[in-house]
Amino acid sequence: MATEEVDPRFADLDGWSLSSAMDAMWEGQLAAVAAIGHALPSITAATEAAQSALGDHGRIVYVGAGTSGRVAVQDGAELMPTFAWPSERVHFIVAGGDSAFVTSIEGAEDDIDDAVRQVNAARLTPNDVVIAVAASGTTPFTVAALQQAGSCGAVTIGVANNSGTALLESARFPILVETGPELIAGSTRMKAGTAQKIVLNLISSGIMLRFGRVYRGLMVNMQPTNAKLKRRAEVMVAQIARCDPALAARSLGQAEGDIKTAVLLALGLDRVDAETILKNCDGNLRHVFAELTKDRDRHPKGTPARMQGGAVES
Repeated sequence: MATEEVDPRFADLDGWSLSSAMDAMWEGQLAAVAAIGHALPSITAATEAAQSALGDHGRIVYVGAGTSGRVAVQDGAELMPTFAWPSERVHFIVAGGDSAFVTSIEGAEDDIDDAVRQVNAARLTPNDVVIAVAASGTTPFTVAALQQAGSCGAVTIGVANNSGTALLESARFPILVETGPELIAGSTRMKAGTAQKIVLNLISSGIMLRFGRVYRGLMVNMQPTNAKLKRRAEVMVAQIARCDPALAARSLGQAEGDIKTAVLLALGLDRVDAETILKNCDGNLRHVFAELTKDRDRHPKGTPARMQGGAVES
């Protein structure tokens, strides 16, 4: 496997000056990023399938062992604070269990029985999306978990850094990112790990884009749970509604921290109407504004004053 090979160019890396070694490792990271370009069509197809399957109740399930497992957990853990993705709609299947997040659990990656047990315990359905990550593409735990998930009807996505491997062959949506030999042979926390993190970022962020949890580049589903995030939320409301900071802060308070609702309150809707149109548009603010613009054009006199002047931009 390429990720386990010794790259002859770096056989004497430990004898180089630190400056030269740093240059080489940095260039390796750049190469890892570049390698993702060839996989973009596969990543896009997997993301589209994931968004379609998830609907209102499906879960994003991350599977991995060792470094790959920890990279996967990092991506999944960020969905809640960044996009307010419900915690019950994220699930982790990691070799060695929760303790493996910070500690290496010897032999866990070979435990096929535990993989099957964890998948069965998760009670997967066709609405669930399982993203399995393994640099080698052969990790027994990860391959077994993905195969079992497939037998449950879940959408299966496999991310690996070596071609022709069991993980890719078992996935409904295989994603190959050929990062090649590591500068430190077998240390897939480097190039392979960087590529995995980016691929997972792309998939999860793409899903959230399609679910309307981003509007005009802003994290409009973010929960303002501390002072910094509250200030950020107020700025978002002011920017989207084109209102002054005081009105934005007041609207956010009336909306109990819900940014999308606060935007509509700042535009002059009452809370019931704001929540109703958000629900009818599946929470997608761009779709909400498209509907409000239609209503404004049809009934200009019945439109809140701030919207009559064109404050809404879909």
